[in-house]
Amino acid sequence: MNISKIDYEIAIVGGGICGLATALALHRSREMSVDGKTIHVIPNGKEEHRCLKRSDLIEALAHGLPPQTIRFGFRIVSVEIDQLTSFPVLNLHNGGVIRAKVVLGCDGVSSIVAKSFGLKPPRISPIIERRGLTTYPKGHGFSNEFIRITEKCLLVGIVPIDDKLVFWFIDRPRLPRDSRVSREPEVLKEAMVEEMKDFPAEITEMVKNSDLDSLSYTQIRYRAPWDLLLARFRIATMTVAGDAMHVMGPFLGQGGSAGLEDAIVLARCLAKEICLDQSSNDRNLRIRFEFGLDNYIKERKTRILMLSTTTYLVGLMLGTSSTAKMLLILAIVRIFFGNPFSHAQYDCGHL
Repeated sequence: MNISKIDYEIAIVGGGICGLATALALHRSREMSVDGKTIHVIPNGKEEHRCLKRSDLIEALAHGLPPQTIRFGFRIVSVEIDQLTSFPVLNLHNGGVIRAKVVLGCDGVSSIVAKSFGLKPPRISPIIERRGLTTYPKGHGFSNEFIRITEKCLLVGIVPIDDKLVFWFIDRPRLPRDSRVSREPEVLKEAMVEEMKDFPAEITEMVKNSDLDSLSYTQIRYRAPWDLLLARFRIATMTVAGDAMHVMGPFLGQGGSAGLEDAIVLARCLAKEICLDQSSNDRNLRIRFEFGLDNYIKERKTRILMLSTTTYLVGLMLGTSSTAKMLLILAIVRIFFGNPFSHAQYDCGHL
């Protein structure tokens, strides 16, 4: 297949949750190109906590798309604006190009699209996270609740996926020795079990019996609330969504959910412009698309500022051993954000 030049109305960079969800929302209107990336998420339900395996969610989203809509294996190395048409051009690793009237960067924390129009790179959090899955062949006995246990700046979270599979994570402040600790699953497991010696035996056993292939060590990255407040999220007919726009700490469990919200709002705002008369010249099309993207950004900015501020404060609370500081942060969250679960009760509307 010759891919030296491919033209699309809308190109979505990133084949994770947000990219596939956006493609699913738009595919009836236009053909799109999707480039694969990896994002780890734990979505929350509106009235209850729900944990999904990322692979299951990705499979469900991809299943709803026509096969010709998805094109994996296109690695984007840079993005530029065509000086003649003012539309974006994606440069590929093999020297080819993709030209599109609209580019949606859903390409995660290391987004090439975000970098192309000057978004500051995400910051490195002082918090590290280890996570994994544990299978209980005879059933785990946990209720369908999100369990959080804190002990000496160590936060353990447990969320059942089904009656035999449990997702868990362990967060704590980063220590100097972490740079020397092996990321080999067996070594990682031994280190976590040692850290959790003061926790209930069933919690320690959960980590001890975890599936080695599921273990991961994550250096959390995030965009600070003030970076989001001052950021420019559009240039020409390009914008970003999902982690590329608002990567945040996992402390609220809303990263994946926020990406799905982005997809719905972005598709809704663009669809209004796509459905208008397509006989317009390129200049009028560009103005309409820019208008749709601006409406998307305007609608999402308040929501992502609230989420990023709350998760930033929760991260600060986790990283301190001062009771006074914890109480102060908790008071700020209560005063400014009210119900501690209100973030999971947000309604972004319908397509």
